[in-house]
Amino acid sequence: MATDEIQRKRDARRKMMLESPILRVIPVLSIPTVISMLIDSFYNIADTFFVSQIGTFATAAVGVNDSLMMLIRAIAMGFGMGAASYISRLLGAKREDEASKVGSTAFFTTIIVSIVFAIVCFLLMDPLVTMLGSTENSKEYTMQYASIILIAAPLTVGEVVLSQLLRSEGSTNYSMIGMVSGCVLNIGLDPLFISVFGWGVSGAAGATAISKLVSFVVLLTPFIRQKTVLEVKFRFFTPKWYIYKEVARMGVPTFLRTAMLSVSTIVTNNIAGGFGDSTLAAISVGNKCMRFIGAMIIGFGQGFQPVAGYCWGAKKYKRVLHAFWVTSAIGAVVSIVFGAIMAIFAPQIIGVFTSAKDPGIIRVGTYMIRAQSAVMIIHMWVMVIGSLFQALGRAINSTILNLSRQVICLIPCVIILSYFFGEMGLASAQAVADCVSMLIALPLLLRLLREFKTYIQTEEQEALGSSENKA
Repeated sequence: MATDEIQRKRDARRKMMLESPILRVIPVLSIPTVISMLIDSFYNIADTFFVSQIGTFATAAVGVNDSLMMLIRAIAMGFGMGAASYISRLLGAKREDEASKVGSTAFFTTIIVSIVFAIVCFLLMDPLVTMLGSTENSKEYTMQYASIILIAAPLTVGEVVLSQLLRSEGSTNYSMIGMVSGCVLNIGLDPLFISVFGWGVSGAAGATAISKLVSFVVLLTPFIRQKTVLEVKFRFFTPKWYIYKEVARMGVPTFLRTAMLSVSTIVTNNIAGGFGDSTLAAISVGNKCMRFIGAMIIGFGQGFQPVAGYCWGAKKYKRVLHAFWVTSAIGAVVSIVFGAIMAIFAPQIIGVFTSAKDPGIIRVGTYMIRAQSAVMIIHMWVMVIGSLFQALGRAINSTILNLSRQVICLIPCVIILSYFFGEMGLASAQAVADCVSMLIALPLLLRLLREFKTYIQTEEQEALGSSENKA
């Protein structure tokens, strides 16, 4: 692509971010991102559905491996979203070449780290699956699934990082196409590998691995064909401290959020396993179903982040705040509508994932879905507030919010509520944790809004002074 064409693309993207109506920009960026997040969530749901036809033990095994997948994704999201936050601000400040160095460095570093992580996990496979919460009945299935997922780890992290880089520049359609292509293939291969070829749990993992490969190739293609603002090339790989430091500012909070989600899942799985394989399967299925809806909320937040980052870098503070309130309003509507749908049809949804219609899975899973649906709007707003802090590069506040829902609040709720109220207390833990996390998020937001008043006053004074000078 010629240099002048690249510059035209950069100017057009900058104009959209800084000048187009927010009510148009947020949906344009968010809807492809939401679809991508839904597709990513659908990977696990598809595996769970087809594996559930094998039996409760297999369903429990796939659920246990969720925490391993989360650890792999934590690595990718840490580098990917950390780089994306920094890149959006660089693009807003017209520093495109520096943005390409950041993107390339994050991409190649993540691949290397994932390979090392996979090797260590292979060497510790037996104690690893026990730590993840596998029961003796599901252990063999868990190890089969984990082995293939680890082989595909570099593809998984590469896919996630490339997707985040595309979102950072506002190229959300490319990101969506990459995610959709892999998901469609995964859905087609699951029944073929599991039922037709008779590969069982290994077939489900293999289908996921192949789909990750396809998504990786599709997402890499626009960079190879120079259809993007950013350039991802090895010659831009710049492993220097200042880049890692900036990526880490927002990448570490994201990594901790996803990694701690894995830790909380491990704690939950170990406690659920103590109540039996049916409870373990119910908690696993319930979490996956709610994450499917949660993916939409996260998608809106991630679609909002590049706009906020661009505008913050360009010192358009009033526009940042406007984008935040628009995203909050859209998220509220989505939360209310889909929360109601999930609550009403919870028994039918859970029933899809148990071939034997296990009453224990249906009872616990239904209660869990309805409890989380009741507080979904609270979950949504905490996530959007966290996205705002992340977009602005506020690492400490972002870390606090990222850890609050999954660690600071959830793990104590899991332990305390399961001790006093048994498996139903365990099923209530996430909903209670969401409510408590709002008590942490709200004071942080109010303080930031007070800061914005000062920033907006400065922005208006500068705009007034500029107008007088022109006159």
